[in-house]
Formats: sequence, C-alpha cells, structure tokens
Amino acid sequence: MSREPLSPSTPRHPLWRHLSCYQVGPKGAALSFEARLARENGWSAAHTARVLDEYRKFVFLAVTGDSEVTPSDAVDQVWHLHLTYTRDYWERFCPEILGRPLHHGPTAGGEEERGRFFRQYADTLKRYEAIFGPAPVDIWPSAQQRLIDDPRARRVHPRDGVIFLWKGLRQAMVAWLMVAAIALLLWWRM
Repeated sequence: MSREPLSPSTPRHPLWRHLSCYQVGPKGAALSFEARLARENGWSAAHTARVLDEYRKFVFLAVTGDSEVTPSDAVDQVWHLHLTYTRDYWERFCPEILGRPLHHGPTAGGEEERGRFFRQYADTLKRYEAIFGPAPVDIWPSAQQRLIDDPRARRVHPRDGVIFLWKGLRQAMVAWLMVAAIALLLWWRM
C-alpha cells in the first residue's frame, strides 16, 4: 500500500479508506467482535461503534506518524481484544490493511515511564486534533484520568460482588439517611 503524506483530505487517504471499512474477526461469527467488545466492557452498541471508530483513528495516527502514540483506555480495550484475534491481527490487519506490524508496548513502570506516557498522550491528542478535530472527551479523557485514574480500575464480575454506580450510591445514601432519621424520630417519640 502506498504511503501518502497526511493532508486535510484524510478521508481520501488510502489507509483511512481501508481502515474505515475494516471489520475485525471472521464474518458470520455467532459472537461478533463488536458484540464481544460491548459485552466485556459493559458498553452499549452505539458506544461500542464510537470506540471502534476511535480505534481506527488511533491506528491511523500510529501508522502515519513519526512518533509513538498512546491510546485512551477505551481505545486500548479495543486494541487488547483485537490482539487476541491473532490470525486476524497478524495475518490480515497488519499486512493487508496497515502494510506493517503494529506492536503493543506496555509500560515498564516508574516515574520516567509515567512522564514519557504523559508527554506521548498529550502529543497523541494534539496530533488527533490536527487531523480529526477535537477528540470526544468521553473516549479520550484528560491525561490525569487516562494515566493516573484509569489504571486503578479493576474488572469485577457481578456474581462476585455488589456493584454500585457512584451517582446511584449517593442518592441511595441520602434516601437511607432520611429513612433512618425518620425512624429515629419515631422511636424517640415513643
């Protein structure tokens, strides 16, 4: 595949044309890549489609740029799952769509690496904006959230614990406190 320089006409770039219609995994699978991605991350079909589009943009940046790029956490979830489809990723996606290998390099840890990833993520967002316009903040959050908060997340299976949404938990606590206060007042009057 030829490598045209980036231009304001990114949609006409050959790599973008290939990426925009690329579907991960075997056609006709009972559980499609998109369905698996949605299920494993608790995403709606609409959000999954948006994140997949952002993955394509990330890959475009990775392959057409001169420096390393850092994905958002959501985009990284797509990349991780895509890597598990090894035949698709290494035998079709990289050679036929990208025209080269695209390796996933995790951090080695430490302060120096953290600083490098902060700079790299900031550079990724700048380059993204220059090519695609402003990045959606629900998929591409701040560097603080991406590199400090998001890595603290843990996957929890609903059968192994009780999961409260923070917004719902606050409302439930207020309601519980009101019920407890009323019960205490009633008891006190007896």
